[in-house]
Amino acid sequence: MWFYAAAIPTAIALAVVKTLVLVVGGVITFFAYKAYRRTRQPALGYLSLGFGLVTLGLVFAGMLYEYLGMDLMTGILLESLLVLAGFLVIAYSLYVT
Repeated sequence: MWFYAAAIPTAIALAVVKTLVLVVGGVITFFAYKAYRRTRQPALGYLSLGFGLVTLGLVFAGMLYEYLGMDLMTGILLESLLVLAGFLVIAYSLYVT
């Protein structure tokens, strides 16, 4: 129920959500890459690369902060740059014929 969510510490909730993002993003990336290998369509290759970058970017800041002791703002900047690069690659994959 929704009122139990307030009892969960934010850090644990964030770790769970980031883990789910990593798993779901990894599955999407895997299937896109699998489709690329089957068809050899360049657009699917770019699509899988883009989803991989977005997925990596969405979990990058926390990893840099927790494991490498990097400043959180620097980690968020690098995360945002990876997500931006991923979205640009995805947009390009939709443009490639």
